[in-house]
Amino acid sequence: MPVSDYTAETLLCRPGHFPDDPGLLLDISPERAGWEFISFQVRWLGAGKQWHFSTADVELALITLSGSYAISSNLGAWERVGARTNVFEGIAHTLYLPRRTKGIVSAISSGEFAIARAPSQDNNAPFLVTPDDVTTVIRGGDNATRQINLLIPPGASVGRLVVVEVYTPPGSWSSFPAHKHDVHKVNDQGALVEADLEEVYYYKIDKPNGYALQHIYTDVDSPLHKSGRPIDALIKVSDGEAIIVPEGYHPVVSAPGYTTYYLNVLAGSAQSLACSDDPNHAWIRDTYKTRDPRVPLYRLPREPKYEK
Repeated sequence: MPVSDYTAETLLCRPGHFPDDPGLLLDISPERAGWEFISFQVRWLGAGKQWHFSTADVELALITLSGSYAISSNLGAWERVGARTNVFEGIAHTLYLPRRTKGIVSAISSGEFAIARAPSQDNNAPFLVTPDDVTTVIRGGDNATRQINLLIPPGASVGRLVVVEVYTPPGSWSSFPAHKHDVHKVNDQGALVEADLEEVYYYKIDKPNGYALQHIYTDVDSPLHKSGRPIDALIKVSDGEAIIVPEGYHPVVSAPGYTTYYLNVLAGSAQSLACSDDPNHAWIRDTYKTRDPRVPLYRLPREPKYEK
């Protein structure tokens, strides 16, 4: 898909049918996305079944959406990865594996897991992130309050990948005020203020027929906008679908009556979440009066942090 074709239809990635790989539910390659770094898959594995993998020259994160798994590899073994039956009852387990890892995922109980990959030249040590290890942030306020679980946060011992999961209550907004990360910028002191990142949003909705809306739009600073190929797309997204964000601002709103979950995978010029707010909407941060009492959605292993 050439980058000139970024529209509401091409930014939305739907589950597919893969006869040669029946456990594969959704597949986003760099070629499909029109970018350089991120590969993303969602897979189903029935109890007692196995999936064999090799990372080659990429780093890999396995994020449990449901079910539990035993994972063995040339760099170690993990007897039980995953515990939740769906994304709305707890925090994910996340296994990070560096390049040149070969292994087998065996399903203890049936479920779905996501696989995020990015090229890497680093030989980092593998590690498992359990719910007890995860920092949860309650961000925003009023009807822009959301819950964010930092699975592989900035500063983790990885190459490029950043992975978080976000919960947006019914009728509320997230990724708002709208922000972007499509230009690598440092300030006069040399500190990073914005990274150039590719991003995947993978969605789950808590009830049938639910949906969310995501707006992706570029401004005059974005490379695509400067090249005469701006993005201005409003996308309806349902359970099990994903949206690619190559550039631009990308706020989300959850339909009333439905809780929206999305798994964010990012990679690019820095292992960072540095971003810039849309200057037209940044003022909203200073207007919050309350936080939505519906978040966090479930009992957390430790007290969350709070941010505007």
